[in-house]
Amino acid sequence: MNIFTSFKERFGKYIPATVFVLFLVSLVCCGESNYIRSCNFTREINELKSEIKANQDSTAMYERRLRELQTDGEALEKIAREKYGMKHENEDVYITPMK
Repeated sequence: MNIFTSFKERFGKYIPATVFVLFLVSLVCCGESNYIRSCNFTREINELKSEIKANQDSTAMYERRLRELQTDGEALEKIAREKYGMKHENEDVYITPMK
């Protein structure tokens, strides 16, 4: 009895299962398009989509605010007074600390 026949008798029934397991491992861990990389790319795409959505919402808010400031003189004056401390020539402004 030679070595190969002895090996085949002992382990022959495990060869298909071993090949199948090695194939699954290669799908999950190896290669350019493996499952782990695919999951990471999907997660990254979802994160970037949510970031794009947040930036679009922010852009829309700033565009609304810009249109408001360009058309409404009172809103522009309010910001100039509150944020930048501007006043008319004949006014006195008193700033009181808030608690």
